[in-house]
Amino acid sequence: MTTSTAAAGLSVILITLNEEERLPACLASVAGLADEIVVVDTGSRDRTVDIAERAGARVDHIARADFKGHGISKQRALDLATRAWVLLLDADERVTPALADEIRATLAAGPAVDGFWVRRDVFYLGKRMRWGGLGHDWVIRLFRRERGRCTPAPVHTGVEVDGTTARLHGVIEHHTVRTVPEHLRKVESYGSIRTAEFAARGRGYRATDWLRMPVDFVLRAFVRLGVLDGTRGIVWATISAYEKWLRYAMLINRPPGRGGTDRG
Repeated sequence: MTTSTAAAGLSVILITLNEEERLPACLASVAGLADEIVVVDTGSRDRTVDIAERAGARVDHIARADFKGHGISKQRALDLATRAWVLLLDADERVTPALADEIRATLAAGPAVDGFWVRRDVFYLGKRMRWGGLGHDWVIRLFRRERGRCTPAPVHTGVEVDGTTARLHGVIEHHTVRTVPEHLRKVESYGSIRTAEFAARGRGYRATDWLRMPVDFVLRAFVRLGVLDGTRGIVWATISAYEKWLRYAMLINRPPGRGGTDRG
């Protein structure tokens, strides 16, 4: 760690699960920027924890059997942070050098706002995506620790800030799934979580739910112009549409009211 942002103090927080391949690039991207790094590991069985500790991170552990979703785990990481400002990252994200310099300058100047929106450039199957709803992905990631909280959503957790926000110019690179099989595994994992939410509310499968797949495909591929990203755009639209339908299809023969979050 360094004291490059000592005037305000910056904590970088993230949660991990078997991220030995992508975590080194994530941590390297904040070297020289963070005053502390807090990692909440959710049951990794590879070298993730060792990599985090070697990078100087403070690692907390959640047993996989006790994992209750991304939102709760990220809030735990936030609760463990000690600096005035927090930068929330995922293990498959990287802070660009331009964004790191901008964060340093912004915090050193003593910003009047309480949080910042950052644009994410999404890389899918190794290529940056510009269409299909992926080209304008803005998220709140830098915020005052005492003014922010992580939403409790089991997946796709966001940050809510009690106060004013502004936008930064630098970007975060989001290197999402690298292969089609990896995307399919992620779809099944995330889909089961959403299915559990639906079942807990007593939702069952409806015959019209199959329409979600073609409708979502047309929306992503043609309305949002995913076809302009070529083959990757079509693959993204196809698998994403399948995920939209699958989370409902998994309700078939599932007893209603069976709540909670499925645990992998």
